[in-house]
Amino acid sequence: GDRMWHFAVSVFLVELYGNSLLLTAVYGLVVAGSVLLLGAIIGDWVDKNSRLKVAQTSLVVQNASVILCGIILMVIFLFKTQLLTLYHGWLLTMCYILVITIANIANLASTATAITIQRDWIVVVAGEDRSKLADMNATIRRIDQLTNILAPMAVGQIMTFGSPMIGCGFISGWNLMSMCVEYLLLWKVYQKTPTLALKSAKVEESELKQLNVKKESDMKPAEGVQLIVEKDVTGFEPQQEKEMSCGARIAEPFITFRDGWVAYYNQPVFLAGMGLAFLYMTVLGFDCITTGYAYTQGLSGSVLSLLMGASAVTGIMGTVAFTWLRRKCGLVRTGLISGVAQFACLVLCAVSVFMPGSPMDLTVSPFADISARLFESEPLPTIASPEDTPEMVFATGMPNLLNGSTTPANSDPEMSPEPVPLISVSLLFAGVIAARVGLWSFDLTVTQLLQENVVESERGIINGVQNSMNYLLDLLHFIMVILAPNPEAFGLLVLISVSFVAMGHIMYFRFAQKTLGKQLFSCRTPDPKVSDSSPTGNTSTV
Repeated sequence: GDRMWHFAVSVFLVELYGNSLLLTAVYGLVVAGSVLLLGAIIGDWVDKNSRLKVAQTSLVVQNASVILCGIILMVIFLFKTQLLTLYHGWLLTMCYILVITIANIANLASTATAITIQRDWIVVVAGEDRSKLADMNATIRRIDQLTNILAPMAVGQIMTFGSPMIGCGFISGWNLMSMCVEYLLLWKVYQKTPTLALKSAKVEESELKQLNVKKESDMKPAEGVQLIVEKDVTGFEPQQEKEMSCGARIAEPFITFRDGWVAYYNQPVFLAGMGLAFLYMTVLGFDCITTGYAYTQGLSGSVLSLLMGASAVTGIMGTVAFTWLRRKCGLVRTGLISGVAQFACLVLCAVSVFMPGSPMDLTVSPFADISARLFESEPLPTIASPEDTPEMVFATGMPNLLNGSTTPANSDPEMSPEPVPLISVSLLFAGVIAARVGLWSFDLTVTQLLQENVVESERGIINGVQNSMNYLLDLLHFIMVILAPNPEAFGLLVLISVSFVAMGHIMYFRFAQKTLGKQLFSCRTPDPKVSDSSPTGNTSTV
Protein backbone atom coordinates (compact mmCIF):
# COMPACT_ATOMS: atom_id res chain seq x y z
CA GLY A 1 0.00 0.00 0.00
CA ASP A 2 2.82 2.43 0.83
CA ARG A 3 4.57 1.77 -2.50
CA MET A 4 1.34 2.17 -4.45
CA TRP A 5 0.69 5.52 -2.78
CA HIS A 6 4.24 6.82 -3.38
CA PHE A 7 3.86 6.02 -7.07
CA ALA A 8 0.29 7.24 -7.47
CA VAL A 9 0.41 10.53 -5.55
CA SER A 10 2.69 12.19 -8.13
CA VAL A 11 0.48 10.95 -10.97
CA PHE A 12 -2.65 12.25 -9.23
CA LEU A 13 -1.09 15.69 -8.67
CA VAL A 14 -0.05 15.94 -12.32
CA GLU A 15 -3.55 14.91 -13.41
CA LEU A 16 -5.16 17.49 -11.12
CA TYR A 17 -3.04 20.44 -12.24
CA GLY A 18 -3.55 20.09 -15.97
CA ASN A 19 -0.52 17.87 -16.76
CA SER A 20 1.82 20.31 -15.04
CA LEU A 21 4.65 19.22 -12.72
CA LEU A 22 4.16 22.18 -10.38
CA LEU A 23 2.21 20.37 -7.65
CA THR A 24 4.50 17.35 -7.90
CA ALA A 25 7.56 19.58 -7.48
CA VAL A 26 6.00 21.34 -4.48
CA TYR A 27 5.12 18.00 -2.92
CA GLY A 28 8.67 16.67 -3.41
CA LEU A 29 10.15 19.82 -1.89
CA VAL A 30 7.81 19.67 1.14
CA VAL A 31 8.56 15.98 1.75
CA ALA A 32 12.34 16.42 1.50
CA GLY A 33 12.32 19.52 3.70
CA SER A 34 10.12 17.90 6.34
CA VAL A 35 12.29 14.80 6.73
CA LEU A 36 15.41 16.95 6.70
CA LEU A 37 14.13 19.11 9.57
CA LEU A 38 12.13 16.52 11.51
CA GLY A 39 14.18 13.35 11.01
CA ALA A 40 16.04 13.69 14.32
CA ILE A 41 12.84 14.60 16.21
CA ILE A 42 10.99 11.58 14.77
CA GLY A 43 13.89 9.33 15.75
CA ASP A 44 13.96 10.79 19.26
CA TRP A 45 10.23 10.06 19.59
CA VAL A 46 10.93 6.45 18.54
CA ASP A 47 13.62 6.15 21.24
CA LYS A 48 11.51 7.62 24.04
CA ASN A 49 8.41 5.45 23.61
CA SER A 50 7.71 1.75 23.78
CA ARG A 51 8.24 -0.25 20.59
CA LEU A 52 4.65 -1.43 20.23
CA LYS A 53 3.22 2.05 20.77
CA VAL A 54 5.56 3.57 18.17
CA ALA A 55 4.85 0.87 15.58
CA GLN A 56 1.08 0.96 16.06
CA THR A 57 0.84 4.76 16.12
CA SER A 58 2.98 5.29 13.02
CA LEU A 59 1.14 2.51 11.17
CA VAL A 60 -2.31 3.94 11.94
CA VAL A 61 -1.30 7.54 11.17
CA GLN A 62 0.34 6.54 7.89
CA ASN A 63 -2.57 4.47 6.57
CA ALA A 64 -5.26 6.82 7.89
CA SER A 65 -3.52 9.74 6.14
CA VAL A 66 -3.40 7.84 2.84
CA ILE A 67 -7.07 6.88 3.15
CA LEU A 68 -8.06 10.48 3.92
CA CYS A 69 -5.98 11.75 1.00
CA GLY A 70 -7.62 9.25 -1.31
CA ILE A 71 -11.10 10.38 -0.26
CA ILE A 72 -10.22 14.07 -0.74
CA LEU A 73 -8.74 13.36 -4.18
CA MET A 74 -11.89 11.46 -5.19
CA VAL A 75 -14.00 14.48 -4.19
CA ILE A 76 -11.70 16.80 -6.16
CA PHE A 77 -11.86 14.61 -9.27
CA LEU A 78 -15.67 14.45 -9.03
CA PHE A 79 -16.37 18.13 -8.37
CA LYS A 80 -13.31 19.89 -9.84
CA THR A 81 -15.42 22.07 -12.15
CA GLN A 82 -17.65 23.25 -9.32
CA LEU A 83 -14.67 23.86 -7.01
CA LEU A 84 -13.06 26.09 -9.64
CA THR A 85 -16.02 28.47 -9.54
CA LEU A 86 -16.27 28.71 -5.73
CA TYR A 87 -14.43 31.63 -4.13
CA HIS A 88 -12.55 32.31 -7.39
CA GLY A 89 -10.79 28.93 -7.22
CA TRP A 90 -9.37 29.47 -3.73
CA LEU A 91 -11.32 26.51 -2.36
CA LEU A 92 -9.65 24.23 -4.92
CA THR A 93 -6.27 25.69 -3.98
CA MET A 94 -6.96 24.94 -0.32
CA CYS A 95 -7.82 21.37 -1.31
CA TYR A 96 -4.43 21.09 -3.05
CA ILE A 97 -2.68 22.38 0.07
CA LEU A 98 -4.65 19.97 2.26
CA VAL A 99 -3.74 16.99 0.05
CA ILE A 100 -0.02 17.86 0.06
CA THR A 101 -0.06 18.43 3.84
CA ILE A 102 -1.78 15.14 4.65
CA ALA A 103 0.42 13.27 2.15
CA ASN A 104 3.47 14.73 3.87
CA ILE A 105 2.17 13.52 7.26
CA ALA A 106 1.79 10.05 5.72
CA ASN A 107 5.41 10.16 4.54
CA LEU A 108 6.66 11.24 7.99
CA ALA A 109 4.70 8.38 9.58
CA SER A 110 6.17 6.02 6.98
CA THR A 111 9.64 7.25 8.00
CA ALA A 112 8.88 6.48 11.65
CA THR A 113 7.61 3.02 10.71
CA ALA A 114 10.75 2.27 8.70
CA ILE A 115 13.01 3.39 11.56
CA THR A 116 11.28 1.36 14.25
CA ILE A 117 10.75 -1.83 12.20
CA GLN A 118 13.79 -1.97 9.92
CA ARG A 119 16.32 -0.44 12.32
CA ASP A 120 15.14 -1.58 15.76
CA TRP A 121 12.63 -4.44 15.76
CA ILE A 122 14.64 -6.50 13.31
CA VAL A 123 17.76 -6.23 15.50
CA VAL A 124 15.87 -7.44 18.56
CA VAL A 125 14.21 -10.30 16.66
CA ALA A 126 17.57 -11.44 15.25
CA GLY A 127 19.02 -11.55 18.74
CA GLU A 128 22.79 -11.93 18.86
CA ASP A 129 23.11 -13.74 15.52
CA ARG A 130 24.63 -11.40 12.92
CA SER A 131 24.10 -13.89 10.08
CA LYS A 132 20.40 -14.04 10.85
CA LEU A 133 20.28 -10.25 10.92
CA ALA A 134 22.00 -10.05 7.52
CA ASP A 135 19.57 -12.58 6.02
CA MET A 136 16.57 -10.70 7.41
CA ASN A 137 17.86 -7.38 6.06
CA ALA A 138 18.40 -8.92 2.62
CA THR A 139 14.93 -10.50 2.63
CA ILE A 140 13.26 -7.20 3.51
CA ARG A 141 15.15 -5.48 0.70
CA ARG A 142 14.10 -8.14 -1.82
CA ILE A 143 10.48 -7.68 -0.80
CA ASP A 144 10.96 -3.93 -1.19
CA GLN A 145 12.37 -4.40 -4.71
CA LEU A 146 9.47 -6.65 -5.75
CA THR A 147 6.86 -4.23 -4.43
CA ASN A 148 8.60 -1.42 -6.31
CA ILE A 149 7.84 -3.37 -9.50
CA LEU A 150 4.40 -4.78 -8.73
CA ALA A 151 2.79 -1.77 -7.02
CA PRO A 152 3.24 0.71 -9.92
CA MET A 153 2.10 -1.97 -12.38
CA ALA A 154 -1.11 -2.58 -10.43
CA VAL A 155 -1.96 1.11 -10.00
CA GLY A 156 -1.00 1.92 -13.58
CA GLN A 157 -3.33 -0.76 -14.98
CA ILE A 158 -6.22 0.40 -12.80
CA MET A 159 -5.76 4.04 -13.82
CA THR A 160 -5.32 3.12 -17.49
CA PHE A 161 -8.38 0.92 -17.84
CA GLY A 162 -10.41 2.75 -15.20
CA SER A 163 -9.85 6.33 -14.08
CA PRO A 164 -7.82 8.31 -11.53
CA MET A 165 -10.88 8.38 -9.27
CA ILE A 166 -11.09 4.58 -9.33
CA GLY A 167 -7.37 4.47 -8.57
CA CYS A 168 -7.89 6.67 -5.50
CA GLY A 169 -10.69 4.44 -4.26
CA PHE A 170 -8.64 1.28 -4.81
CA ILE A 171 -5.62 2.65 -2.91
CA SER A 172 -7.82 3.85 -0.03
CA GLY A 173 -9.53 0.48 0.25
CA TRP A 174 -6.24 -1.40 -0.01
CA ASN A 175 -4.64 0.67 2.76
CA LEU A 176 -7.66 0.12 5.00
CA MET A 177 -7.37 -3.66 4.63
CA SER A 178 -3.58 -3.72 4.83
CA MET A 179 -3.63 -1.57 7.98
CA CYS A 180 -5.71 -4.20 9.77
CA VAL A 181 -3.49 -7.05 8.55
CA GLU A 182 -0.24 -5.23 9.42
CA TYR A 183 -1.58 -4.27 12.84
CA LEU A 184 -2.39 -7.91 13.55
CA LEU A 185 1.01 -9.13 12.29
CA LEU A 186 2.86 -6.58 14.42
CA TRP A 187 0.96 -7.74 17.49
CA LYS A 188 1.80 -11.40 16.69
CA VAL A 189 5.52 -10.61 16.31
CA TYR A 190 5.45 -8.59 19.53
CA GLN A 191 3.80 -11.46 21.40
CA LYS A 192 6.25 -14.08 20.08
CA THR A 193 9.33 -11.94 20.85
CA PRO A 194 9.23 -11.02 24.56
CA THR A 195 12.49 -9.05 24.29
CA LEU A 196 10.63 -6.42 22.25
CA ALA A 197 8.92 -5.39 25.47
CA LEU A 198 12.33 -4.56 26.98
CA LYS A 199 14.01 -1.30 26.13
CA SER A 200 17.39 -0.22 27.42
CA ALA A 201 17.82 2.91 29.43
CA LYS A 202 20.36 5.49 28.28
CA VAL A 203 23.90 4.19 28.75
CA GLU A 204 27.20 5.94 28.98
CA GLU A 205 29.16 6.48 25.79
CA SER A 206 32.02 4.38 27.18
CA GLU A 207 29.71 1.35 27.16
CA LEU A 208 29.26 1.53 23.40
CA LYS A 209 30.69 -1.61 21.94
CA GLN A 210 33.28 -0.99 19.23
CA LEU A 211 33.50 -2.91 15.98
CA ASN A 212 35.20 -6.25 16.24
CA VAL A 213 38.72 -5.53 14.97
CA LYS A 214 40.69 -8.21 16.77
CA LYS A 215 42.56 -10.90 14.89
CA GLU A 216 40.88 -14.25 14.47
CA SER A 217 43.37 -15.86 16.84
CA ASP A 218 42.38 -13.47 19.61
CA MET A 219 38.65 -13.92 19.17
CA LYS A 220 36.42 -15.82 21.48
CA PRO A 221 34.15 -18.27 19.63
CA ALA A 222 31.02 -16.20 20.23
CA GLU A 223 32.48 -12.77 19.49
CA GLY A 224 31.78 -13.03 15.77
CA VAL A 225 28.05 -13.22 16.25
CA GLN A 226 27.34 -10.93 19.15
CA LEU A 227 25.58 -7.65 18.57
CA ILE A 228 25.90 -4.64 20.83
CA VAL A 229 25.30 -5.71 24.42
CA GLU A 230 23.90 -3.14 26.74
CA LYS A 231 23.63 -3.15 30.46
CA ASP A 232 20.67 -1.94 32.42
CA VAL A 233 18.06 -3.60 30.21
CA THR A 234 14.76 -3.30 31.95
CA GLY A 235 11.11 -3.22 31.08
CA PHE A 236 10.27 0.00 29.36
CA GLU A 237 8.83 2.59 31.65
CA PRO A 238 8.18 6.06 30.28
CA GLN A 239 10.10 8.66 32.20
CA GLN A 240 7.97 11.10 34.09
CA GLU A 241 8.21 14.48 32.44
CA LYS A 242 9.38 17.24 34.69
CA GLU A 243 7.57 20.50 34.81
CA MET A 244 8.89 22.63 31.96
CA SER A 245 8.45 26.29 31.28
CA CYS A 246 6.85 27.51 28.07
CA GLY A 247 10.21 28.64 26.68
CA ALA A 248 11.79 25.27 27.44
CA ARG A 249 8.99 23.47 25.63
CA ILE A 250 9.46 25.69 22.59
CA ALA A 251 13.22 25.15 22.61
CA GLU A 252 13.00 21.37 23.14
CA PRO A 253 12.63 20.40 19.43
CA PHE A 254 15.59 22.59 18.49
CA ILE A 255 17.70 21.05 21.26
CA THR A 256 16.69 17.57 20.09
CA PHE A 257 17.62 18.52 16.52
CA ARG A 258 21.04 19.73 17.63
CA ASP A 259 21.71 16.80 19.94
CA GLY A 260 20.71 14.33 17.23
CA TRP A 261 23.18 15.71 14.71
CA VAL A 262 25.94 15.90 17.33
CA ALA A 263 25.30 12.28 18.35
CA TYR A 264 25.34 11.23 14.69
CA TYR A 265 28.71 12.93 14.19
CA ASN A 266 30.16 11.16 17.23
CA GLN A 267 29.13 7.68 16.06
CA PRO A 268 31.95 5.26 15.14
CA VAL A 269 30.11 4.56 11.86
CA PHE A 270 29.71 8.26 10.98
CA LEU A 271 31.90 8.05 7.86
CA ALA A 272 30.04 4.97 6.64
CA GLY A 273 26.69 6.75 7.01
CA MET A 274 28.02 9.83 5.22
CA GLY A 275 29.31 7.62 2.44
CA LEU A 276 25.82 6.20 1.94
CA ALA A 277 24.24 9.67 1.98
CA PHE A 278 26.59 10.88 -0.77
CA LEU A 279 25.22 8.19 -3.08
CA TYR A 280 21.91 10.09 -3.13
CA MET A 281 23.56 13.04 -4.93
CA THR A 282 23.22 11.43 -8.35
CA VAL A 283 21.16 11.47 -11.51
CA LEU A 284 22.22 7.87 -12.23
CA GLY A 285 19.01 6.18 -11.14
CA PHE A 286 15.60 5.36 -12.57
CA ASP A 287 13.89 8.56 -11.48
CA CYS A 288 12.01 11.13 -13.52
CA ILE A 289 15.23 12.94 -14.49
CA THR A 290 16.99 10.01 -16.11
CA THR A 291 13.72 8.83 -17.67
CA GLY A 292 13.16 12.26 -19.21
CA TYR A 293 16.70 12.26 -20.61
CA ALA A 294 16.11 8.79 -22.10
CA TYR A 295 13.05 10.10 -23.93
CA THR A 296 15.09 12.91 -25.50
CA GLN A 297 17.49 10.23 -26.76
CA GLY A 298 14.69 8.35 -28.49
CA LEU A 299 14.04 5.45 -26.10
CA SER A 300 10.42 4.35 -26.02
CA GLY A 301 8.31 3.71 -22.94
CA SER A 302 8.36 -0.05 -23.51
CA VAL A 303 12.16 -0.09 -23.66
CA LEU A 304 12.34 1.97 -20.45
CA SER A 305 9.99 -0.41 -18.65
CA LEU A 306 12.24 -3.32 -19.62
CA LEU A 307 15.29 -1.44 -18.36
CA MET A 308 13.54 -0.72 -15.05
CA GLY A 309 12.72 -4.42 -14.73
CA ALA A 310 16.36 -5.29 -15.39
CA SER A 311 17.47 -2.81 -12.70
CA ALA A 312 15.14 -4.47 -10.18
CA VAL A 313 16.62 -7.87 -11.03
CA THR A 314 20.18 -6.61 -10.53
CA GLY A 315 19.05 -5.00 -7.28
CA ILE A 316 17.85 -8.38 -6.02
CA MET A 317 21.17 -9.85 -7.17
CA GLY A 318 22.85 -7.24 -4.96
CA THR A 319 21.02 -8.55 -1.90
CA VAL A 320 22.19 -12.08 -2.71
CA ALA A 321 25.76 -10.84 -3.23
CA PHE A 322 25.64 -9.08 0.16
CA THR A 323 24.82 -12.23 2.13
CA TRP A 324 27.48 -14.27 0.27
CA LEU A 325 30.22 -11.65 0.59
CA ARG A 326 29.49 -11.07 4.28
CA ARG A 327 29.95 -14.76 5.03
CA LYS A 328 33.17 -14.96 3.03
CA CYS A 329 34.90 -11.65 3.79
CA GLY A 330 33.08 -10.04 6.72
CA LEU A 331 30.75 -7.07 6.92
CA VAL A 332 33.18 -4.15 6.62
CA ARG A 333 35.03 -5.66 3.66
CA THR A 334 31.69 -6.39 1.96
CA GLY A 335 30.99 -2.66 1.88
CA LEU A 336 34.43 -1.98 0.41
CA ILE A 337 34.03 -4.61 -2.34
CA SER A 338 30.49 -3.41 -3.11
CA GLY A 339 31.68 0.18 -3.41
CA VAL A 340 34.47 -0.78 -5.84
CA ALA A 341 31.98 -2.80 -7.91
CA GLN A 342 29.49 0.08 -8.07
CA PHE A 343 32.09 2.67 -9.01
CA ALA A 344 33.58 0.38 -11.68
CA CYS A 345 30.15 0.05 -13.31
CA LEU A 346 29.53 3.80 -13.13
CA VAL A 347 32.74 4.39 -15.08
CA LEU A 348 30.68 3.23 -18.09
CA CYS A 349 28.32 6.15 -17.43
CA ALA A 350 31.24 8.59 -17.37
CA VAL A 351 32.58 7.15 -20.63
CA SER A 352 29.12 7.42 -22.26
CA VAL A 353 29.31 11.21 -21.93
CA PHE A 354 32.05 11.30 -24.58
CA MET A 355 30.60 8.65 -26.90
CA PRO A 356 28.76 9.29 -30.22
CA GLY A 357 25.16 10.29 -29.58
CA SER A 358 25.85 12.19 -26.39
CA PRO A 359 24.23 15.66 -26.49
CA MET A 360 26.89 17.09 -24.17
CA ASP A 361 28.11 20.45 -25.49
CA LEU A 362 30.45 22.44 -23.28
CA THR A 363 30.03 25.51 -25.52
CA VAL A 364 26.41 25.76 -24.30
CA SER A 365 26.12 27.26 -20.83
CA PRO A 366 24.38 24.87 -18.39
CA PHE A 367 22.48 27.90 -17.03
CA ALA A 368 21.35 29.17 -20.45
CA ASP A 369 17.80 27.94 -20.01
CA ILE A 370 17.48 29.42 -16.51
CA SER A 371 18.88 32.80 -17.53
CA ALA A 372 16.57 32.92 -20.54
CA ARG A 373 13.53 32.33 -18.34
CA LEU A 374 14.49 34.70 -15.52
CA PHE A 375 16.31 37.58 -17.15
CA GLU A 376 15.16 37.65 -20.77
CA SER A 377 11.50 37.07 -19.90
CA GLU A 378 11.18 34.39 -22.54
CA PRO A 379 7.59 33.12 -22.56
CA LEU A 380 6.90 29.53 -21.69
CA PRO A 381 6.17 27.28 -24.66
CA THR A 382 2.51 26.75 -25.43
CA ILE A 383 0.76 24.02 -27.38
CA ALA A 384 -0.42 25.24 -30.73
CA SER A 385 -2.55 23.55 -33.36
CA PRO A 386 -0.82 21.53 -36.10
CA GLU A 387 -2.16 23.90 -38.78
CA ASP A 388 -0.45 26.94 -37.18
CA THR A 389 2.85 25.27 -36.32
CA PRO A 390 5.30 23.89 -38.88
CA GLU A 391 6.96 20.56 -38.21
CA MET A 392 9.88 21.08 -35.83
CA VAL A 393 13.03 19.06 -35.30
CA PHE A 394 14.30 18.39 -31.77
CA ALA A 395 17.54 20.09 -30.81
CA THR A 396 19.03 16.74 -29.89
CA GLY A 397 18.54 15.46 -33.41
CA MET A 398 16.05 12.80 -32.31
CA PRO A 399 14.06 11.38 -35.24
CA ASN A 400 10.36 12.06 -35.47
CA LEU A 401 9.27 8.50 -34.79
CA LEU A 402 11.74 6.43 -32.83
CA ASN A 403 15.45 6.05 -32.54
CA GLY A 404 16.66 4.46 -35.77
CA SER A 405 13.19 4.48 -37.36
CA THR A 406 12.59 5.44 -40.95
CA THR A 407 11.55 8.96 -41.87
CA PRO A 408 7.94 9.70 -42.82
CA ALA A 409 7.03 9.41 -46.49
CA ASN A 410 6.03 13.07 -46.85
CA SER A 411 9.38 14.41 -45.56
CA ASP A 412 12.40 15.32 -47.61
CA PRO A 413 15.15 12.71 -47.06
CA GLU A 414 17.83 15.35 -47.44
CA MET A 415 16.26 17.53 -44.72
CA SER A 416 15.43 14.70 -42.27
CA PRO A 417 17.62 14.48 -39.17
CA GLU A 418 20.13 11.71 -38.67
CA PRO A 419 19.14 9.05 -36.12
CA VAL A 420 20.77 9.52 -32.75
CA PRO A 421 23.47 6.84 -32.22
CA LEU A 422 22.57 4.50 -29.40
CA ILE A 423 26.14 3.98 -28.16
CA SER A 424 26.04 6.76 -25.53
CA VAL A 425 22.62 6.03 -24.03
CA SER A 426 23.30 2.26 -24.13
CA LEU A 427 26.52 2.65 -22.14
CA LEU A 428 24.74 4.99 -19.71
CA PHE A 429 21.96 2.54 -18.85
CA ALA A 430 24.30 -0.46 -18.89
CA GLY A 431 26.35 1.26 -16.21
CA VAL A 432 23.30 2.30 -14.17
CA ILE A 433 21.75 -1.19 -14.24
CA ALA A 434 25.01 -3.03 -13.49
CA ALA A 435 25.83 -0.64 -10.63
CA ARG A 436 22.63 -1.66 -8.79
CA VAL A 437 24.35 -4.85 -7.64
CA GLY A 438 27.05 -2.94 -5.79
CA LEU A 439 24.65 -0.19 -4.71
CA TRP A 440 22.18 -2.42 -2.86
CA SER A 441 24.94 -4.55 -1.38
CA PHE A 442 26.62 -1.39 -0.07
CA ASP A 443 23.31 -0.05 1.24
CA LEU A 444 22.68 -3.25 3.18
CA THR A 445 26.23 -3.13 4.57
CA VAL A 446 25.83 0.37 5.99
CA THR A 447 22.35 -0.49 7.27
CA GLN A 448 23.70 -3.43 9.27
CA LEU A 449 26.68 -1.40 10.51
CA LEU A 450 24.23 1.13 11.94
CA GLN A 451 22.14 -1.65 13.46
CA GLU A 452 25.10 -3.34 15.13
CA ASN A 453 27.12 -0.36 16.30
CA VAL A 454 24.57 2.21 17.46
CA VAL A 455 23.56 1.92 21.09
CA GLU A 456 19.96 0.73 21.49
CA SER A 457 18.75 3.86 23.26
CA GLU A 458 19.92 6.01 20.30
CA ARG A 459 18.89 3.86 17.32
CA GLY A 460 15.88 5.99 16.52
CA ILE A 461 17.51 9.41 16.59
CA ILE A 462 20.68 8.26 14.76
CA ASN A 463 18.70 6.60 11.96
CA GLY A 464 16.43 9.65 11.83
CA VAL A 465 19.45 11.87 11.21
CA GLN A 466 20.71 9.37 8.61
CA ASN A 467 17.40 9.73 6.77
CA SER A 468 17.78 13.51 6.97
CA MET A 469 21.25 13.30 5.43
CA ASN A 470 19.92 11.11 2.62
CA TYR A 471 17.12 13.58 1.87
CA LEU A 472 19.53 16.52 2.02
CA LEU A 473 21.78 15.07 -0.68
CA ASP A 474 18.73 14.01 -2.70
CA LEU A 475 17.40 17.57 -2.49
CA LEU A 476 20.75 18.94 -3.65
CA HIS A 477 20.67 16.70 -6.70
CA PHE A 478 17.25 18.06 -7.68
CA ILE A 479 18.52 21.62 -7.22
CA MET A 480 21.47 20.73 -9.46
CA VAL A 481 19.08 19.59 -12.20
CA ILE A 482 16.93 22.72 -11.84
CA LEU A 483 20.00 24.90 -12.35
CA ALA A 484 21.13 22.97 -15.42
CA PRO A 485 18.04 21.42 -17.03
CA ASN A 486 19.01 21.41 -20.73
CA PRO A 487 20.03 18.07 -22.33
CA GLU A 488 23.43 19.50 -23.32
CA ALA A 489 24.28 19.74 -19.60
CA PHE A 490 23.19 16.22 -18.68
CA GLY A 491 26.66 14.84 -19.38
CA LEU A 492 28.08 17.33 -16.88
CA LEU A 493 25.53 16.14 -14.30
CA VAL A 494 26.62 12.56 -14.93
CA LEU A 495 30.26 13.43 -14.25
CA ILE A 496 29.29 15.31 -11.06
CA SER A 497 27.21 12.32 -9.93
CA VAL A 498 30.09 9.89 -10.48
CA SER A 499 32.35 12.25 -8.51
CA PHE A 500 29.96 12.28 -5.53
CA VAL A 501 29.70 8.49 -5.61
CA ALA A 502 33.50 8.32 -5.58
CA MET A 503 33.66 10.71 -2.61
CA GLY A 504 31.10 8.59 -0.73
CA HIS A 505 33.14 5.43 -1.21
CA ILE A 506 36.35 7.25 -0.24
CA MET A 507 34.65 8.12 3.07
CA TYR A 508 33.70 4.49 3.53
CA PHE A 509 37.26 3.40 2.69
CA ARG A 510 38.55 5.71 5.41
CA PHE A 511 36.06 4.18 7.87
CA ALA A 512 37.11 0.66 6.89
CA GLN A 513 40.79 1.57 7.20
CA LYS A 514 40.29 2.99 10.70
CA THR A 515 38.27 -0.07 11.69
CA LEU A 516 40.37 -2.93 10.33
CA GLY A 517 43.77 -1.33 9.89
CA LYS A 518 46.28 -3.69 8.26
CA GLN A 519 43.67 -6.46 8.09
CA LEU A 520 41.59 -4.50 5.57
CA PHE A 521 42.84 -6.36 2.49
CA SER A 522 43.22 -9.79 4.13
CA CYS A 523 39.90 -11.21 3.01
CA ARG A 524 40.17 -14.48 4.87
CA THR A 525 37.55 -17.18 4.98
CA PRO A 526 36.42 -18.76 8.26
CA ASP A 527 38.24 -21.78 9.60
CA PRO A 528 36.60 -24.92 8.15
CA LYS A 529 36.93 -26.76 11.44
CA VAL A 530 35.07 -24.04 13.30
CA SER A 531 32.27 -23.98 10.70
CA ASP A 532 31.83 -27.74 10.99
CA SER A 533 31.42 -27.77 14.75
CA SER A 534 29.69 -24.42 15.26
CA PRO A 535 26.53 -22.81 14.01
CA THR A 536 26.74 -20.89 10.75
CA GLY A 537 26.55 -17.58 12.56
CA ASN A 538 29.68 -18.34 14.54
CA THR A 539 31.83 -18.22 11.39
CA SER A 540 31.03 -14.59 10.76
CA THR A 541 33.88 -12.12 10.82
CA VAL A 542 33.94 -8.38 10.61
